[in-house]
Amino acid sequence: MRDIQSQLKLPPAFQPEVEAAAAQAAANPRLPELDRTDIALVTIDPPESMDLDQAMYVERTDGGHRVYYAIADVAAFVTAGDPIDLEANRRGETLYGANAKIPLHPKVLSEGATSLLPGQQRPALLWTIELDKAGEIAGIDVRRARVSSRAKLNYAGVQQQIDAGTADPMWAVLREIGELRKQREQARGGISLPLPEQEIDVVDGRWSLAFRARLAVEDWNEQISLLTGMAAAQLMVQARVGLLRTLPAPEPQSLQRLHITARALGIDWPDGLSYPEFIRTLDPSKDTHVAMLTACTTVLRGAGYTAFNGELPAQPMQWAVAAEYTHATAPLRRLVDRYTGEVCVALCAKQSVPDWALAALPGLPATMQASGHRAGQYQKAVLDLAEAAALAPRVGETFMGSIVEVAANAPTKGVVIVRDPAIEASVSSAANLPLGADVKVKLVEADPVKRTTRFELAG
Repeated sequence: MRDIQSQLKLPPAFQPEVEAAAAQAAANPRLPELDRTDIALVTIDPPESMDLDQAMYVERTDGGHRVYYAIADVAAFVTAGDPIDLEANRRGETLYGANAKIPLHPKVLSEGATSLLPGQQRPALLWTIELDKAGEIAGIDVRRARVSSRAKLNYAGVQQQIDAGTADPMWAVLREIGELRKQREQARGGISLPLPEQEIDVVDGRWSLAFRARLAVEDWNEQISLLTGMAAAQLMVQARVGLLRTLPAPEPQSLQRLHITARALGIDWPDGLSYPEFIRTLDPSKDTHVAMLTACTTVLRGAGYTAFNGELPAQPMQWAVAAEYTHATAPLRRLVDRYTGEVCVALCAKQSVPDWALAALPGLPATMQASGHRAGQYQKAVLDLAEAAALAPRVGETFMGSIVEVAANAPTKGVVIVRDPAIEASVSSAANLPLGADVKVKLVEADPVKRTTRFELAG
């Protein structure tokens, strides 16, 4: 792990002056006057998470639903140009690699004074979003407020309670909102790829790999985050100032290639069925469909950030969301969210956007592009290490797997998914690889030092 961090030139531990500034800031938060500790907010995250950016409460109204979404107010602790701010601008985002997280802010803030931990008064940006009976946005407000989370919950625990019928009634309301928002997403032509997630689990220092299907409560909760990002984008587009998360529509030839892939896999893609509609017909429990979903990710590349002030971007849309969208809900883990939140607070208060936020907007797209690249490199390197270490004693063995990707310019090379253990690695063959097929593969290399795992088609 140290070699990976050194090779990728990742940020080391925070300098003493940054830690000292963070400790000072943690002891002296700028608490807002508005007290909304009456709202029964809760957080829901993976159980090990301590950097809690969001707390939520949802309720029914006569006109539909109301969403309260409290976002950690990093600007209540960090001042533009101070040591914490300068270091955060160098880092861009938190980097995740198994149990070796490299945080955006010192832990005294990100897992302490700024985190929306239960039973603590915290400064927050409190979003209040009104939804009509169809789930469309009917009103948006965000302002600084003191909040207090009632509980630190985790996805698996809440899902278990929902399935058992013992969950708090609020989760039934969240389900209503989540399903309505998914219907709105489908109507817009939005896309969500239900690929199985490959995860590294670390318990008592022992690493294990698994593919994990998403829980329903995760999907509903994700809809609240997406809703808030779209609400923030709506405010900024109307005011013609801010920063958007953008993704252009794919080129027609990219979609044509996917039609060819579907035919090769024996998956029906009827004429006139759009890409988003086709995605919703796929079943991630079927290996041929996983291969198709993997191929479908190729048209979702090229996302970026676009800053604007006075004139809207020529291409403001996030194609996968099928709407204007921005990142605004994770300021403890992503630098850009602090600035988009600040812009939205000013706009709702009908005030000028602070100069420090305006001055930073033009440089944020490049900062976030660089940090996103580092994050992807780090995550992949750690996953490669885990896979190679898990398989190192088993070189020469044969495994059952599925071919999920074949190189366009080298059809004898591709990617295989092995279910046990949960591995996704390169595979080669003397003949063209059969995309989507269940196959036997022989492990020919698993080198933790080089972080490489390689299979060959057996037979």
